[in-house]
Amino acid sequence: MGIEGMNHFNVLTDDVEATRRFYVEVVGLTDGERPPLSFEGAWLYAGGRAILHVSKARLPETRAGVIDHMAFTATDLKGAIARLEARGIPYKLSQQVGTRLWQVFFHDPMGARVELDFDPSEA
Repeated sequence: MGIEGMNHFNVLTDDVEATRRFYVEVVGLTDGERPPLSFEGAWLYAGGRAILHVSKARLPETRAGVIDHMAFTATDLKGAIARLEARGIPYKLSQQVGTRLWQVFFHDPMGARVELDFDPSEA
């Protein structure tokens, strides 16, 4: 058996529409086809692939899990910051030591930490 890459992440939510809207409007993923599964949800795409599945679930009061964050390679650093600021979403911007990659960290409506990575050449 050989691993060829990451297939997708799944985010649990008690508000599918708010979570879907966040990942489309803020992160920049696109809505896409989803099979007729037996539970509410959405599949969100990047580069023609369903990389984020959103699933309706009953969540515990403490919304912590074992995944620390999910990272997406992105473009248009200035535009991403503008989207976050326009929505009042707190974020942290830093440049990674060594690679000089720009990293933006913030949280989705369910508390999951999201990272966007931008090429060092973006100002």
